[in-house]
Amino acid sequence: MKYKQYIVIGMGRFGQSVAKSLHNLGQDVLAVDSDEALIDSIAPYVTHAVKTNAMDENSLTALGIGNFDVAVVTMGTDIQSSILITMLCKEMGVKYVLAKAQNDLHRKVLERIGADKVVFPERDMGQRVAHNLVASNVFDYVEITDDLSMLDIAATNDWIGKDLAGLNFRQKYGVNVIAIKKKGAPLNASPYGGDVIERGDVLFVVGGKDSISKFESKCGLL
Repeated sequence: MKYKQYIVIGMGRFGQSVAKSLHNLGQDVLAVDSDEALIDSIAPYVTHAVKTNAMDENSLTALGIGNFDVAVVTMGTDIQSSILITMLCKEMGVKYVLAKAQNDLHRKVLERIGADKVVFPERDMGQRVAHNLVASNVFDYVEITDDLSMLDIAATNDWIGKDLAGLNFRQKYGVNVIAIKKKGAPLNASPYGGDVIERGDVLFVVGGKDSISKFESKCGLL
Protein backbone atom coordinates (compact mmCIF):
# COMPACT_ATOMS: atom_id res chain seq x y z
CA MET A 1 0.00 0.00 0.00
CA LYS A 2 1.17 3.54 -0.70
CA TYR A 3 0.51 5.08 2.70
CA LYS A 4 2.00 3.89 5.99
CA GLN A 5 1.30 6.49 8.70
CA TYR A 6 -2.36 7.31 9.42
CA ILE A 7 -4.04 9.57 11.96
CA VAL A 8 -7.79 9.20 12.42
CA ILE A 9 -9.40 12.14 14.22
CA GLY A 10 -12.81 11.54 15.79
CA MET A 11 -13.78 8.18 17.25
CA GLY A 12 -17.45 8.03 16.40
CA ARG A 13 -18.75 4.93 14.63
CA PHE A 14 -17.27 5.91 11.29
CA GLY A 15 -13.92 6.93 12.77
CA GLN A 16 -13.60 3.72 14.78
CA SER A 17 -14.50 1.63 11.74
CA VAL A 18 -11.85 3.35 9.59
CA ALA A 19 -9.19 3.10 12.30
CA LYS A 20 -9.83 -0.60 12.96
CA SER A 21 -9.92 -1.45 9.25
CA LEU A 22 -6.63 0.32 8.54
CA HIS A 23 -4.95 -1.40 11.47
CA ASN A 24 -6.28 -4.79 10.33
CA LEU A 25 -4.62 -4.12 6.98
CA GLY A 26 -1.27 -3.80 8.73
CA GLN A 27 -1.07 0.00 8.80
CA ASP A 28 0.30 2.23 11.59
CA VAL A 29 -2.74 4.07 13.01
CA LEU A 30 -2.99 6.84 15.61
CA ALA A 31 -6.55 7.35 16.90
CA VAL A 32 -7.41 10.76 18.37
CA ASP A 33 -10.45 12.05 20.25
CA SER A 34 -11.18 14.41 23.13
CA ASP A 35 -13.42 11.81 24.82
CA GLU A 36 -11.45 9.53 27.14
CA ALA A 37 -14.07 6.76 27.01
CA LEU A 38 -13.88 6.59 23.23
CA ILE A 39 -10.08 6.50 23.34
CA ASP A 40 -10.20 3.66 25.87
CA SER A 41 -12.57 1.70 23.63
CA ILE A 42 -10.46 2.04 20.47
CA ALA A 43 -7.01 1.62 22.07
CA PRO A 44 -6.82 -2.21 21.78
CA TYR A 45 -7.51 -2.05 18.03
CA VAL A 46 -4.97 0.55 16.83
CA THR A 47 -1.25 1.27 17.11
CA HIS A 48 -1.69 4.28 19.41
CA ALA A 49 -4.68 6.14 20.86
CA VAL A 50 -4.43 9.65 22.32
CA LYS A 51 -6.93 11.83 24.14
CA THR A 52 -6.42 15.41 22.98
CA ASN A 53 -8.20 18.40 21.48
CA ALA A 54 -7.46 18.21 17.75
CA MET A 55 -8.77 21.77 17.25
CA ASP A 56 -5.75 23.07 19.14
CA GLU A 57 -2.74 23.69 16.91
CA ASN A 58 -0.29 23.05 19.76
CA SER A 59 -1.87 19.65 20.42
CA LEU A 60 -1.51 18.67 16.77
CA THR A 61 2.09 19.85 16.79
CA ALA A 62 2.77 17.69 19.86
CA LEU A 63 1.37 14.69 17.96
CA GLY A 64 3.81 15.34 15.10
CA ILE A 65 0.92 15.82 12.67
CA GLY A 66 3.22 16.82 9.81
CA ASN A 67 4.84 13.37 9.86
CA PHE A 68 1.63 11.58 8.90
CA ASP A 69 0.94 10.54 5.33
CA VAL A 70 -2.84 10.55 5.77
CA ALA A 71 -5.29 12.25 8.11
CA VAL A 72 -8.90 11.08 8.28
CA VAL A 73 -11.18 13.74 9.79
CA THR A 74 -14.44 12.06 10.76
CA MET A 75 -16.53 14.50 12.85
CA GLY A 76 -19.03 15.20 10.09
CA THR A 77 -21.82 16.44 12.37
CA ASP A 78 -19.58 19.05 14.04
CA ILE A 79 -19.04 21.12 10.93
CA GLN A 80 -16.97 23.85 12.55
CA SER A 81 -14.55 21.37 14.12
CA SER A 82 -14.32 19.40 10.88
CA ILE A 83 -13.40 22.47 8.86
CA LEU A 84 -10.85 23.77 11.37
CA ILE A 85 -9.09 20.42 11.82
CA THR A 86 -8.99 19.76 8.07
CA MET A 87 -7.43 23.18 7.50
CA LEU A 88 -4.87 22.68 10.27
CA CYS A 89 -3.87 19.26 8.94
CA LYS A 90 -3.18 20.68 5.49
CA GLU A 91 -1.37 23.74 6.81
CA MET A 92 0.83 21.57 9.04
CA GLY A 93 2.00 19.31 6.24
CA VAL A 94 -0.23 16.23 6.11
CA LYS A 95 0.15 14.83 2.60
CA TYR A 96 -3.42 13.57 2.13
CA VAL A 97 -6.53 14.55 4.09
CA LEU A 98 -9.82 12.68 3.80
CA ALA A 99 -12.76 14.36 5.54
CA LYS A 100 -16.32 13.31 6.29
CA ALA A 101 -19.01 15.76 5.19
CA GLN A 102 -22.54 16.31 6.46
CA ASN A 103 -23.96 17.88 3.28
CA ASP A 104 -22.96 19.37 -0.07
CA LEU A 105 -22.25 22.80 1.37
CA HIS A 106 -19.95 21.22 3.96
CA ARG A 107 -18.24 19.31 1.14
CA LYS A 108 -17.65 22.49 -0.86
CA VAL A 109 -16.03 24.22 2.12
CA LEU A 110 -13.82 21.21 2.89
CA GLU A 111 -12.67 21.04 -0.72
CA ARG A 112 -12.05 24.79 -0.77
CA ILE A 113 -9.73 24.61 2.23
CA GLY A 114 -7.74 21.74 0.76
CA ALA A 115 -9.32 18.38 1.63
CA ASP A 116 -8.00 15.83 -0.88
CA LYS A 117 -11.13 13.68 -0.65
CA VAL A 118 -14.54 14.21 0.93
CA VAL A 119 -16.85 11.31 1.73
CA PHE A 120 -20.49 10.85 2.69
CA PRO A 121 -20.39 7.50 4.54
CA GLU A 122 -24.14 6.92 4.69
CA ARG A 123 -24.65 7.66 0.99
CA ASP A 124 -21.55 5.70 -0.03
CA MET A 125 -22.66 2.72 2.06
CA GLY A 126 -25.97 2.66 0.21
CA GLN A 127 -24.13 2.45 -3.11
CA ARG A 128 -21.91 -0.35 -1.79
CA VAL A 129 -24.81 -2.39 -0.43
CA ALA A 130 -26.72 -2.12 -3.70
CA HIS A 131 -23.64 -3.14 -5.70
CA ASN A 132 -22.93 -6.10 -3.44
CA LEU A 133 -26.51 -7.36 -3.71
CA VAL A 134 -26.34 -7.36 -7.51
CA ALA A 135 -22.79 -8.61 -8.07
CA SER A 136 -22.03 -12.24 -7.25
CA ASN A 137 -18.67 -13.08 -5.60
CA VAL A 138 -18.15 -9.41 -4.65
CA PHE A 139 -17.55 -8.89 -0.93
CA ASP A 140 -17.10 -5.14 -1.15
CA TYR A 141 -17.14 -2.30 -3.65
CA VAL A 142 -15.45 1.01 -2.84
CA GLU A 143 -15.26 4.20 -4.88
CA ILE A 144 -11.76 5.46 -4.08
CA THR A 145 -12.17 8.59 -6.21
CA ASP A 146 -14.71 9.77 -8.76
CA ASP A 147 -12.83 7.79 -11.41
CA LEU A 148 -11.30 4.88 -9.48
CA SER A 149 -12.99 1.90 -7.78
CA MET A 150 -11.90 -1.22 -5.92
CA LEU A 151 -13.52 -4.64 -5.62
CA ASP A 152 -12.86 -7.25 -2.94
CA ILE A 153 -13.80 -10.36 -4.85
CA ALA A 154 -13.80 -14.10 -4.23
CA ALA A 155 -11.88 -16.12 -6.84
CA THR A 156 -14.19 -17.61 -9.46
CA ASN A 157 -13.92 -21.22 -10.62
CA ASP A 158 -12.42 -20.04 -13.93
CA TRP A 159 -9.44 -18.46 -12.14
CA ILE A 160 -8.52 -21.32 -9.81
CA GLY A 161 -5.19 -22.95 -10.65
CA LYS A 162 -4.10 -20.11 -12.91
CA ASP A 163 -1.49 -17.47 -12.14
CA LEU A 164 -1.96 -13.71 -12.46
CA ALA A 165 0.23 -13.52 -15.53
CA GLY A 166 -1.94 -16.06 -17.30
CA LEU A 167 -5.18 -14.38 -16.27
CA ASN A 168 -3.77 -11.08 -17.58
CA PHE A 169 -6.53 -8.91 -16.08
CA ARG A 170 -4.65 -5.71 -16.84
CA GLN A 171 -4.39 -6.36 -20.56
CA LYS A 172 -7.89 -7.81 -20.94
CA TYR A 173 -9.89 -5.45 -18.75
CA GLY A 174 -7.65 -2.57 -17.68
CA VAL A 175 -7.70 -3.51 -13.98
CA ASN A 176 -4.94 -4.40 -11.54
CA VAL A 177 -4.82 -6.95 -8.71
CA ILE A 178 -3.16 -5.00 -5.90
CA ALA A 179 -3.47 -7.63 -3.15
CA ILE A 180 -4.51 -11.23 -2.48
CA LYS A 181 -5.82 -12.68 0.78
CA LYS A 182 -5.46 -16.43 1.21
CA LYS A 183 -7.15 -18.34 4.02
CA GLY A 184 -5.01 -18.41 7.16
CA ALA A 185 -2.29 -16.25 5.62
CA PRO A 186 -1.35 -12.56 5.93
CA LEU A 187 -2.50 -10.20 3.21
CA ASN A 188 -0.19 -10.35 0.18
CA ALA A 189 0.01 -6.65 -0.70
CA SER A 190 2.62 -7.17 -3.44
CA PRO A 191 1.36 -9.97 -5.70
CA TYR A 192 3.38 -10.89 -8.76
CA GLY A 193 2.65 -12.65 -12.03
CA GLY A 194 3.56 -16.10 -10.77
CA ASP A 195 1.08 -16.09 -7.87
CA VAL A 196 -1.43 -18.90 -8.41
CA ILE A 197 -5.07 -18.32 -7.53
CA GLU A 198 -6.55 -20.92 -5.17
CA ARG A 199 -10.08 -21.70 -4.06
CA GLY A 200 -11.09 -19.34 -1.28
CA ASP A 201 -8.71 -16.55 -2.30
CA VAL A 202 -9.96 -12.96 -2.15
CA LEU A 203 -8.56 -10.59 -4.77
CA PHE A 204 -8.42 -6.81 -4.34
CA VAL A 205 -8.94 -5.38 -7.83
CA VAL A 206 -8.54 -1.70 -8.70
CA GLY A 207 -9.43 0.12 -11.90
CA GLY A 208 -11.39 2.94 -13.50
CA LYS A 209 -15.16 2.67 -13.22
CA ASP A 210 -15.56 1.68 -16.88
CA SER A 211 -12.80 -0.92 -16.56
CA ILE A 212 -14.33 -2.35 -13.38
CA SER A 213 -17.73 -2.59 -15.07
CA LYS A 214 -16.15 -4.37 -18.06
CA PHE A 215 -14.29 -6.72 -15.72
CA GLU A 216 -17.47 -7.62 -13.82
CA SER A 217 -19.48 -8.13 -16.99
CA LYS A 218 -16.89 -10.21 -18.89
CA CYS A 219 -16.13 -12.37 -15.85
CA GLY A 220 -19.81 -13.11 -15.22
CA LEU A 221 -19.97 -11.27 -11.90
CA LEU A 222 -23.11 -9.27 -12.71
